[in-house]
Amino acid sequence: MTAAGAAVSEFGNSLSLLVLLFWATPISPLLVAAVLVAELLPLVLGAPLAGALVDRLPNRRLLIAALLVQGAAIAAIAPLMSDPVLVVALVFASGCGRGIAQPAISALVPHIAGEEQATRGYALLGTARSVGNIAGLTGGALLAGFFGHPAAMLIDGMTFLLYAALLVFVRSERRPSGERSTRPSASAGIRHVRRDPVLFAAIIGLAFVAGTVVVINVADPAFVRYVLHGDEFVLGAMHACWMAGILLGNRLTARLRTVSEVAYALAASGIVTGVAVLIPATFPVVAAAGVGWLIGGVMNGVGNVTMNAIVRLRTPEEIRGRAFAAVLSMVIGANLLGTAAAGGLLLFIGPRAVFALGGIGALLSGVACLVFVRRALKREESPAVAELSSN
Repeated sequence: MTAAGAAVSEFGNSLSLLVLLFWATPISPLLVAAVLVAELLPLVLGAPLAGALVDRLPNRRLLIAALLVQGAAIAAIAPLMSDPVLVVALVFASGCGRGIAQPAISALVPHIAGEEQATRGYALLGTARSVGNIAGLTGGALLAGFFGHPAAMLIDGMTFLLYAALLVFVRSERRPSGERSTRPSASAGIRHVRRDPVLFAAIIGLAFVAGTVVVINVADPAFVRYVLHGDEFVLGAMHACWMAGILLGNRLTARLRTVSEVAYALAASGIVTGVAVLIPATFPVVAAAGVGWLIGGVMNGVGNVTMNAIVRLRTPEEIRGRAFAAVLSMVIGANLLGTAAAGGLLLFIGPRAVFALGGIGALLSGVACLVFVRRALKREESPAVAELSSN
């Protein structure tokens, strides 16, 4: 039920973003940038508050409320698309709802699937989201073409309401315990990530990989058009390869159980992502690009699942909401910086060179992540090893 709702919600997220970008492009490039920033900025700035809410209120009910906010904000855009300022403000409001919904569902999954099956639950959730994303990317263009942008936004708003309705039938609930005076502060998630060497190494590495590889999201339309000499169909096919890869990557990680397995898989995903991006940069033909996009998508799926899994494994139950929100803000913040950098790079160098820089950056970030994760794990094991040898 939860996975089905997540697929519907992700369909709505992809649909609204695609429609809004179609709508904003002929108006102004600045409006396109404003829509992207308004969608992601609440996830970065609101992380401490979102984490505190997730660790203080029943998560399923909080998730339902956040989805209702998202649905209302997106639906309200439909009659206001002649006023870009109001549209951006409503996108920001929807982003606030998403900033609460993301850590809420991440903290709720172990209570639905069980602690032992939590990684499998994250994989199933990731698979559902990927299916919804693919449907949203393809269906968004069709809905906007047949019914117009306002109607598409109304349909999108209804997807969030449907997800909220499905959650009413979910019995599992995460109810944070403890007196208000004894609960950790809103910044406890950030402090926890910083103080845990294994978690910190893994998440910082993932953030650097995300910040470097995100440049291809900005450069890939130009890469397809001017390097591969393709059209919109080729671009859509490349994106489909990436999404298909995510589906496979989600399944590959479902059986991971221990901290070391999850941490090493997360670090390896960054290394292989860098190699995947370098394939089309080195061999600028459609077939090679499709292979690179497919491998990159697989590693994207691995990274998404292992990120949730390692936070769960390394975080006490009472502060998981704050930890998930803190991690989300770090990764999304890196994405924002990488997106801004890519826009500047494309003014001076070509898309193929941007791909090469992104691939090299992700590869080096993944290697550094692997080194620091391995070092942190070894330090953690050494006291136990010393104790065993003394006995």
